[in-house]
Amino acid sequence: MDNTNKMVLEFESKSQNESFARTVIAAFATTMDPTIEELADIKTAVSEAVTNSIIHGYADGTGMIIMRSFINGNEITIEVEDFGVGIKDINKAMEPLYTSRPELERSGMGFSFMEAFMDDLEVESVFGEGTLIRMKKCIGNQVIKGYAH
Repeated sequence: MDNTNKMVLEFESKSQNESFARTVIAAFATTMDPTIEELADIKTAVSEAVTNSIIHGYADGTGMIIMRSFINGNEITIEVEDFGVGIKDINKAMEPLYTSRPELERSGMGFSFMEAFMDDLEVESVFGEGTLIRMKKCIGNQVIKGYAH
């Protein structure tokens, strides 16, 4: 039996689509039978990635965001890609509390949250061309009272 699955979603960089992306990824991940906490982690990470694309990638304009997700066994990979302004300095952008839009009173914790809630985070960006965020999470690997499940 093939234990892989793939999903691709394309939507406009409008704030109301952030909750749509969260709902879609939750529905897709549910096939893996995640815990409530694992599902919340995935939804939060996707929310942060999509919000970054909307707020920073396209700034004051509108563009397209592509969300891809792949399930392979007990691992889910999620990619959020925009074709906006890109990131000049990825290391600087990933520092906690850093934001390129301080006038919006954003917390600058997006990448920190993605790193905290997912098992792996990769950011690829070309200034002037866009950004790809790739996140991975293993489902069912929680340790409870010292025992792996």
